[in-house]
Amino acid sequence: MKLGAFSISLSVKDIHASKKFYETLGFTAFGGDISHNWLILKNGDTIIGLFQGMFEGNLMTFNPGWDQNAQKLNDFEDVREIQKSLKTSGLSLISEADEATTGPASLMIADPDGNVILLDQHV
Repeated sequence: MKLGAFSISLSVKDIHASKKFYETLGFTAFGGDISHNWLILKNGDTIIGLFQGMFEGNLMTFNPGWDQNAQKLNDFEDVREIQKSLKTSGLSLISEADEATTGPASLMIADPDGNVILLDQHV
């Protein structure tokens, strides 16, 4: 199963304070829009997303179809194919991608300890 680029998505209280903190750790802005309360930061191949007021708790995020530089991969497993495989394996999904569509879509699952995993395909 090819899950794509990995990042951690952090639910933050003050995106400006969080941005400053992670910049002190060597992260630089990579994408997003701080005026809309979300920002993607990168340090080497490590990516963190800062999201203020968008969801509760932190998420592990995978982006099928992207490499660690948010560049489209020529060969990737579509999120709907991953979803079918997860369901066949007996996993329960929190949210599902519409299998009648193509292109961008997402799904969410939780591991046995309740950690939420977002598979968010942008291509």
